[in-house]
Amino acid sequence: MPDSTALSLRLDDLASAAGRTFGPSSWREISQDDVNLFARVTGDHNPIHLDAEVAAATPFGTRIAHGLLTLSLVVPLMAEVFEVTDAGMGINYGLNRVRFPAPVPVGSRIRVSGEVSAATEVAGGVQIEVPVTFEVEGSPKPACVAELVLRYYR
Repeated sequence: MPDSTALSLRLDDLASAAGRTFGPSSWREISQDDVNLFARVTGDHNPIHLDAEVAAATPFGTRIAHGLLTLSLVVPLMAEVFEVTDAGMGINYGLNRVRFPAPVPVGSRIRVSGEVSAATEVAGGVQIEVPVTFEVEGSPKPACVAELVLRYYR
């Protein structure tokens, strides 16, 4: 993790990591191919994502990414700026809150930043709560704000 905004922790350090921040990640462009693939995989074929003519007539004026596509990109983007170096396994335990305050227009770029807000020991590991924010380049509002619940085990 070469970036100075990255947070690299050992499992034993997670319990005291509350308040530590990370990011932002690099920018990632959201292409129409990304949106089309997500639609095929999930079965979400809402025309706001796929049909340029329909999308042009909406308040957004263009095709936009699925909110859940944006959220799913937390995995590669967060991996750039957050790691637990000696965990045997890490899992996504859930989400406490998710909101999509602004759209992600196809062709725009997003990045993520976050903070470890809480850490709790669980049997065999540590659970952390991690609020993350996805920003869209040039947009005053975030595309997604979510509180991840992650667990790391030996």
